[in-house]
Parts: sequence; C-alpha cells; structure tokens
Amino acid sequence: MSSTPAPLLPETRRALVHRLATGQVAGRAPSVVAAVVRDGRPVWQGGWGTVDGQVPDGDIQYRIGSITKTFLAVLVLRLRDEGRLALTDPLGEHLPGTVAGEATIGALLAHTAGLIAEAPGPWWERTPGALRPDLADVLGNDPQLHPAGHRHHYSNPGYALLGALVQRVRGQAWGDVLRREVLEPLAMTRTTLLPVAPHGTGWAVHPWADVLLAEPAVDTGLMAPAGQLWSTTTDLARFAAFLIDGDDRVLHPDTVAQMRNPTSPPEATDWHIGYGLGMQLLRRDGRLLAGHTGSMPGFVATVWVSPDDALGAVVMANATAGLSAGTLAADLLQTVAEREPRIPAPWRPLPSIDPQLLDLAGPWYRGPAPYVLRPQADGFMELAAMSGGNGTRLRPTGDGDWEGLNGYFAGERLRVHRDADGTVSHLDLGTFVFTRQPYDPATPVPGGVDPTGWQADSTLDQGGVGDDGGRPGVDG
Repeated sequence: MSSTPAPLLPETRRALVHRLATGQVAGRAPSVVAAVVRDGRPVWQGGWGTVDGQVPDGDIQYRIGSITKTFLAVLVLRLRDEGRLALTDPLGEHLPGTVAGEATIGALLAHTAGLIAEAPGPWWERTPGALRPDLADVLGNDPQLHPAGHRHHYSNPGYALLGALVQRVRGQAWGDVLRREVLEPLAMTRTTLLPVAPHGTGWAVHPWADVLLAEPAVDTGLMAPAGQLWSTTTDLARFAAFLIDGDDRVLHPDTVAQMRNPTSPPEATDWHIGYGLGMQLLRRDGRLLAGHTGSMPGFVATVWVSPDDALGAVVMANATAGLSAGTLAADLLQTVAEREPRIPAPWRPLPSIDPQLLDLAGPWYRGPAPYVLRPQADGFMELAAMSGGNGTRLRPTGDGDWEGLNGYFAGERLRVHRDADGTVSHLDLGTFVFTRQPYDPATPVPGGVDPTGWQADSTLDQGGVGDDGGRPGVDG
C-alpha cells in the first residue's frame, strides 16, 4: 500500500463529477455523496444536490442500511479467529433458546440458513424496535422457509440473530463491541447507531412529480444489526480500504479475503452476482467487486472494492428509490480503473527469509505438470501452476505443515517429507505428490513410475493414454 497515492488526473476527476451529477439527476435524489479510494487512501470525494441548503461533503451522515451486515460479519469472524466459535457451530450452541438454533453461524452469515427474509409484523424498517422486544418477535413461530444449505435466501432476521450472538459471547451490546473493536481502530468516528448532526433527512420522491415525503428514521432495536448504522463517505472510505487490505488490529488480511469468497450459490439466471461471508459479490466487465449495498426508507448506499485494482468506491444518497447506488458506485470505480490502470509497487527483495524456506522454493512437479513454490514477505508461501492462473496461498501451521487458504486446496495440508540427511524429498498436498523432477522414481509417486523411464520413440503404442481425469490444477 502506498502512503501517498498519486492524485487523480484532472480528466478522471471531471469524469467522476459528471457521472455523480448525472446519477443524481437521473435518480432524482435530493443529494448524493461519493468517494473513491486508491491504494488505501481516498483520492476523490464529491457531492451533488443539497442537504439543508449546502452541497454535502464527507462529514454528512447518511443511513447505510445493509452495509451494517458487513460490519457485523467482521465481529463474528473476529470471534471465530479468536477460537470462541466455529462457522460450523449451530447457533444454539452459543445462543440457546431460539427456534433457529440448528442454523450454523456460517449459514447465517452467507444467507443459506433458509430463514425468512423479513421479521413478522409491520414493516420493521419503518416501525420502532420496541414492537419486537424479544428474538422470538423477529423470527415468529416458523421462520424456516427452505432447507438449510440449499439456496441463498437473504434474511434480515438472520443478522439480528448474529447481533444477539455477538452480544452474548462478548457480554456487551453489539454496538459497543463494534465501536471498540472496529470503528475506533479504523478511526471511523462518524459511524453511529443513531444519527449525529450533521446528517441528511431521508426522503421518498414521488414517482410522477418532483415532490418529497419525509421518511421515518426509527431505532429498529433487535433488528439493528441488519441495517441500523449511519455513516459518512470519509468513514466508509476507510472501511473500503480495510475491505481491500485488512488491518491486523481488526481482521487479518486472509480473513478479509475469506469474506470475499463466494459462499452462497447464485440464482441460475444471475451468475454475475453472489454472496460471501457478509459481503455481496458482483462480476462486472471481467472485474470482481465485493462489498455491500444498503437501503433503508429514505436512504440508499453502496461500498464496492476491487482488490485487484486496489480501488474502492462509496456512494450514499437520501432517497428511498430511483437512484441505484450500486450501479453508480461500480461506475465510479470502473472510471478510475480504466482511465488510470493500477501501477504496481516497485519490486523489492524479502526483508528476511527462513533458510528452510529456500529449500522449498522453486519448481515442483505434480506428475509432468510444472508448478512453482514461492516464499512470501509475511512468512506464508504460494504454490502456482507455471501455466498461469490463481495460486494457492499457504500458511504455516506451526508443526512443520502448511495449510491451503484458497482455491482447490483450501483447508488441505501440505506436508514436507525429507530424506534421512534432512534433504527435502517431496511434498504431499491433499494426496498429490509434488517432486523436484517429473515423476521422480526416487519418491513415492502414487501408482509408481514405469521402470523403463522416459522414452523418445514416437512409434510406441499410444493406446490407453488419456487425460488426467479432469483433475483441477491449483487454481481449481
């Protein structure tokens, strides 16, 4: 991450202002604010329209709706990383007494628990949380609509349960936990559960006339983890940077990357969208965006990030409908990515290296297929096919083994086998044997190696030679 990212070109800044302005006019929103983050820092902020007669800036609060869910997911994953719970744990193991106790924590995060989309009773987003004083009031008697794990079904009550889970495990209100564990470390001083001036008023815009109707801004009580937060573009720009690079004070970068992995199956007609752990995913023009959209009566908001571009975009507006914050944020991000492609940081040697890692570095072969194993600056390694594609990142387990973190080998163990003299003989990764030479006969290659060895006679019988059975490479 660069400490001083280069400023945007004047032509790029004008294109961003133009897209923001046309979005506000076409969407008929009283006001809209936006920001773009590059290399971990904001490089542009803008506003169009007015709040209390002034063009809004990065300090004006708007309600961010379901972006709140991403914050809540961070709190849950912190508990997971601390060993306080597992994503495979049933909710009831940590939060007993609900009718959804068999739902796993991971399924709730990914909206695959099959629970109802909305809380029973009057529309929860426009009515006080006092109408739902107990968790039973946000679930009803039979909240299970679909078999668990069969499909993605967005559930606001599911995140109410996760908020209650955080509160029970931490022994403190989830909003206080959020402030202490996430907002304060990231210096997000203007992100709050209830509005703090200056803030926008939420408006509904009449569909056929240019007139406004004020929307209620209620405290939703137990449903707050699903969409309560208010924030600013300055704060959400910091959050976008965190969603790209992580922050060891909050979540390790690899855990943040896990949040961006697809966890829920998309609808058959919507393969361009998906869901991870508290994060929405969008495939757009060959670019994978991650983040979350949000809406509450009177407000829409979106945070999108593209880690490959080191870019993030934030949009907030105070209108119930009409302006697509998700589309506008994606357009702003794409504007910068296409006009000013990312310039890579200078190559630098590793600051230090464990000599044993040098024994592992270099080319390896799974059968005849070449791979390369490279030590990383943080003490991890990456195994990648030389033919290209995404590699598998490997972390040390502390007992001499390594664990895959992504791709086909996610969760699989890499074991280093050595000869009697300590020389590395071969690697075993999920039963695949990697050797220093293709099908090295001195190593225990599964099925053995033909004793006649490699042959050059092109007239040899070719019968029975087939493909590799569709086995995936490292990138799956």
